Amino acid sequence: MIPKQTDLYSSKYYFNEASFSLLMRKRIYNILLVSSVYDAFILEEDGRIEEQIFNEYMSLNLRYPPRFIQATSLREAMKLIREESVDLVISMLSFDDKGTFKLAATVKAEFPKVPFVALSPFSREVSLKIEKLNLSNIDYVFSWLGNTDLLMAIIKLIEDRMNVEHDVKEVGVQTIILVEDNIRFYSSYLPNIYKIIFKQSKAFVTEGLNEHQKMLKARGRPKILLATDYEEGMHLYRKYKNNLLGVISDISYPRRGIKDAEAGLRLFRRIKKENRFVPLLLQSSDPRNEKKAKTLGVGFIDKNSTSLPYDLRSFIKYYFGFGDFIFKDPANGNEVGRAHNLKDLQEKIFQIPKESLRYHIEREHFSKWLRARALFSLAKLFQSFTTEDFDNINEVRYFIFNAISNFRITKSRGVISQFDRTTFDEYFSISRIGQGSIGGKARGLAFLDSLINRNELHQLYDKIDISIPKTVVLGTDIFDEFMDNNELYPIALSDEYSDEHILQFFLDAKLPESVQEDLFTIASLVNLPLAVRSSSLLEDSHYQPFAGIYNTYMIPSTEKNLDKKFEMLNQAIKSVYASAFFADSKAYMQATANVIDEEKMAVVLQEVCGKKYGNYFYPTLSGVARSLDYYPIPPEKPKDGTANIALGLGKYIMDGGLSLRFSPQYPKKVMQTSTPETTLRETQKYFYALDLSPEKFVPSVNDSINLVKLRIKDAEKDDSIRKIASTYDLQNNVIRDGYNYDGKKLITLSAILKHNVLPLAEILQKTLYLGAKEMDNPVEIEFVVDLNTKKGEKIKFYLL
Repeated sequence: MIPKQTDLYSSKYYFNEASFSLLMRKRIYNILLVSSVYDAFILEEDGRIEEQIFNEYMSLNLRYPPRFIQATSLREAMKLIREESVDLVISMLSFDDKGTFKLAATVKAEFPKVPFVALSPFSREVSLKIEKLNLSNIDYVFSWLGNTDLLMAIIKLIEDRMNVEHDVKEVGVQTIILVEDNIRFYSSYLPNIYKIIFKQSKAFVTEGLNEHQKMLKARGRPKILLATDYEEGMHLYRKYKNNLLGVISDISYPRRGIKDAEAGLRLFRRIKKENRFVPLLLQSSDPRNEKKAKTLGVGFIDKNSTSLPYDLRSFIKYYFGFGDFIFKDPANGNEVGRAHNLKDLQEKIFQIPKESLRYHIEREHFSKWLRARALFSLAKLFQSFTTEDFDNINEVRYFIFNAISNFRITKSRGVISQFDRTTFDEYFSISRIGQGSIGGKARGLAFLDSLINRNELHQLYDKIDISIPKTVVLGTDIFDEFMDNNELYPIALSDEYSDEHILQFFLDAKLPESVQEDLFTIASLVNLPLAVRSSSLLEDSHYQPFAGIYNTYMIPSTEKNLDKKFEMLNQAIKSVYASAFFADSKAYMQATANVIDEEKMAVVLQEVCGKKYGNYFYPTLSGVARSLDYYPIPPEKPKDGTANIALGLGKYIMDGGLSLRFSPQYPKKVMQTSTPETTLRETQKYFYALDLSPEKFVPSVNDSINLVKLRIKDAEKDDSIRKIASTYDLQNNVIRDGYNYDGKKLITLSAILKHNVLPLAEILQKTLYLGAKEMDNPVEIEFVVDLNTKKGEKIKFYLL
């Protein structure tokens, strides 16, 4: 359903990513290869069939290469198929005896679901004999010239047939139908088509966020379905016409059991009546048929052409949606733009001429291109609209842009992506540099991101973005390399050096060259201040709390001086590393019976949530919520949980400042605001903000060196507390809910807790309940809220 005009500029589209793990469940693992002793010798010594198949799989980035079991007689073959778990039987076709046909009949009688394929050397004599034989027990016959890429194509063809119905129904996997009865030609075509598809899938899996996701996404490649007569071709079309990239067909093949010289033309006429935009390719040995193909408005390839493989690749790549998306000028067919991937398509959508955009939308080219890249949910949305659903073409551009934006955000949720500076995506929630552990704090963030995604918390409220800040994690292997390369352990573990000396040693050391360019990319792309936080192996443990033991540094964003920002980021990371060996850290490690040299440090680089006010930066609210309240005030119960919340950066709460305390179950019951006297005495008097002056960031043992303590009066001048403050009426000695009164401003959150302007209590209840349930333990969650967003932007609610 197309959103209203007012929705075009908002985040209205949510996508459920395809469950690629459910695809390709049925596979060929064990192949029984039946041949004469001579053929077996040739295959083993000259062909090295298993080795070549393995190499073919690896070169195409395919997994699960099959195992070959060989038999040289009918008796041996049946013995093996009864003893082994055979998934496919391939037999060399011999016409001197009936061995192959007898074996096929025996196999099908005992194991009817095991596919049986016959291989035969190609000749005219062989072709004539095959036409006269009863092949009812043989699934396919192929022309064998010793090429292993045919064996691979046979395996994949069988696997596609086994999985297509489930995979199409499950996520909408696409199909390509080949209608051809000539054994020699489809034996040549199939390896070529599969290589094109595997090359395409290798390209689109790069949009996967990590190796595991890339491996799973490859399962979403198009399936190839082979038909050898008109009826089978029409059956496959009708069954999969809603998931069809295109059809390739010969012209002459059986129809109603008789050879029909125009069967392919008849098939394409029927298809074009139902779908005039589906790509159709005719191929024939008679070049005179090209005119018939043009009259019908379909592609044509001459089977006798020396450029047949190239022509086939070119047609599939362009018309089936493979390769780049090429924007065409409908007036002359010239290229006016090109998108290499989804990100590129989103960026180009405002640059393409409106005539070209309308042309591609009307022909469903976008949805076809997306389906070919296994982006099924986005393709389904794009297929559901036309330009007539909008008032003007500019609205279409915004619709496409916002839809892709939301798809990329959804895709990144709950996944730790591998950082790649060449393809770094600003929509990634959390990504990692290095292969080591990401540490306790980063694990907690990744879990929260996954929790939000699994429980669809981001969809709960139209005007609130519930998520985690954009995060990059440096793995513990970076820490190990840094410590070893600079020989820091003797200094770090010594008790002879002060914290200041240890910090200086670390600052003088060099971070590994392997991460320098990655850090520079981060510095150049992130426009907000960055929090550089520790994430050691022991942090965020239930039984050994390490919160606050190591340092966290905040660095300002300096858009005009990228080198300075990069330098500050380097210094902050090294300072976090050093804090693991400060005296207080060592003392705590000793007190908790941990060994300091076993501690490993990952580092979290995280965007700071908030807004710039003059030369300062801070969020509207920071808080800590706990699922278990050890000191409930009746009628509150321990299981109701508790929250502490304050204006500005979270340091205020961590340092024990006068934060507002309430139970999410009873948000209107706040003891600190029960009387005017209590409110004046027990509410927040100051808050912390980040000083944005680069010179204020000086690496120090004190990680708060560039944080400033400001008065509530300062926030009043910034106009940042309008939605969270009440006013004290001195003359009447009352606290008035609201900001637009004369008098002293007090941080009471009455608009939120009493009048539910922001459903803060509800969000905390849901998050604490889900966190405790999924952790099977009480949880403590840090969060931050930015209410002062730009018009049209969502309120930011970040879990930290």
